[in-house]
Amino acid sequence: MTSRRHVHVITPGDHFSPRTGSAIPTVVHGLCGATPTGAPRPAVVVRRDTYPDRYDTADIIEYDGASEFPIRGGRARQYLDLGFGALGMPRPAVRHELAAAVRDQGAWEPSIVLAHNAPQLVPVIDAGRHVPVLYAHNHVLRTYRTGEARRVLDRVAAIICVSDALAEQTASHLPPSLRRRIRVVHNGVDAAAFRRPAIGEEAGPLHVMFLGRMIPDKGADVLVRAVERLDRPDIRLTLVGSRGFSAADPLTPYERDVRTVMARLGDRAEVRPFVPRSEVSRLLQRADVVVVPSRWPDPCPLTVLEGMAAGAAVIGSEIGGIPETLRGVGILVRPGDPEELAAAIAALADDGDLRRRTSAACAAYAEAHDWATAAAALTQALEGVV
Repeated sequence: MTSRRHVHVITPGDHFSPRTGSAIPTVVHGLCGATPTGAPRPAVVVRRDTYPDRYDTADIIEYDGASEFPIRGGRARQYLDLGFGALGMPRPAVRHELAAAVRDQGAWEPSIVLAHNAPQLVPVIDAGRHVPVLYAHNHVLRTYRTGEARRVLDRVAAIICVSDALAEQTASHLPPSLRRRIRVVHNGVDAAAFRRPAIGEEAGPLHVMFLGRMIPDKGADVLVRAVERLDRPDIRLTLVGSRGFSAADPLTPYERDVRTVMARLGDRAEVRPFVPRSEVSRLLQRADVVVVPSRWPDPCPLTVLEGMAAGAAVIGSEIGGIPETLRGVGILVRPGDPEELAAAIAALADDGDLRRRTSAACAAYAEAHDWATAAAALTQALEGVV
């Protein structure tokens, strides 16, 4: 079965492009670029009106978006879907959009179709011709009762989760027959692209960096409060990110609050809006410490491994799937605790040997967990699925 081509269906409207910061296209690009020698070239299904500068690691299958849904307004459609789901019926709004992505599947060669974060796509896939697989990057079944999950995913061959923590969350919404189809494939990293140039250690302030979406779940405010608490001239902080994936997005109240605190740090602090993927490696290579202060159960954030690969000492919240990557390598702290985070940063600032050991351990871990490792794990996970 694994000799079949992999066809990745990403979220409708998402961009398979280095201009985006969305995690799913980055994961798909990484997996496609690490396709084993001799395996069929993968394909990615993208809506025609998305960014035209696409990654070259896969064939592109374009489609036109769905016709306009009768009910307008995202919240109204969401409530409609939740209501239909509670009644044990298909969720019409989301399935309407997803069905457009595979309307030409009859012309595809028999493939393994990976539905990324899209359980409602699984029933639309022709299981007589293709092998449907749900690829979960987040807790996509959190609004599903067990009965609905059973009906929607009855024909799924496997459910890929990006961490053990996410697999446990997902399993809690599934009947036993479907729990047995869960496989875990951790995210990888392009270690070569993020690897820091071999230069001598520079003297100067400890450069601490956050890179991610500027929303409460990601916890940038916790990091800012930790650095403010330290009040040390030898620690410099950079925040990189916006609420979404555009530097032009207007500031939210949360972002304004974060910037207010950052302003109190003076020239020791810098805030930069969202940057495209092509700039991420360069930024992370400038950091001595990368902090992933999530306060929600982040399943497998890419910034953890990318910070590691860039040669930084990585500090992360002990929540979700983050410990599965960081434990025994980087530094774990309680989520939402600026005091504990401040102590971890201070330890790295005060102990050069600790910082160098942590950075070296992080870099070695990233080298051993690149996208080739993740692609091999995906191949193994799909061996023998029925």
